[in-house]
Amino acid sequence: MKPALPLILSAALALPFLGGCTAAVIGGTAAGVATIHDRRTAGTVIEDQNIKLRVRNLLSENPAIKERSNISVTSYNQRVLLYGQTEDAALAEEFARKVSTLPKVNAVYNEVIEGARTDGWDYSRDTTLVAKIKASLFKVDIEDFDPTRVKVTASDGNVYLMGLLTRAEGQAVVEHVRGLSGVKKVVEIFEYIG
Repeated sequence: MKPALPLILSAALALPFLGGCTAAVIGGTAAGVATIHDRRTAGTVIEDQNIKLRVRNLLSENPAIKERSNISVTSYNQRVLLYGQTEDAALAEEFARKVSTLPKVNAVYNEVIEGARTDGWDYSRDTTLVAKIKASLFKVDIEDFDPTRVKVTASDGNVYLMGLLTRAEGQAVVEHVRGLSGVKKVVEIFEYIG
């Protein structure tokens, strides 16, 4: 046996006995892999995941908002983006205020639009659009630009871009995404560095 193999086998055999620790190990490993190219720290990546869960729980605890809205959430560098549709803009504003009081939330961007809620077909179209944009970002020709540092979400053809980028990177990304078919509007929520 190679020297590392007994250690790996021992760890694999011990995992079932660790209970909740297994999730922490797997979650920590996922965060470690995710931060290889990320400009956020591993701790911030994990905190962003926790913030998303807190916001989703908050939405579940507010059935009046949930039943009349189709609100999606993402978090990047402890900044929360709310997007989707609502039957009443006041509901989205109320929810955004509640989200802003959650621990570790530094800013809330309420991009929820008043209007008819999207359906499964719209969701599928947005998912395809996001995949197309992510693949297309590899064509952005800026020195040291890493397209995996751009968080892309979409709702009804409106595209939301988050990330920690230089101004040159951000401008190039926005111009590139605006030129893609299927994109109705680009909302830039970058934090600029350097």
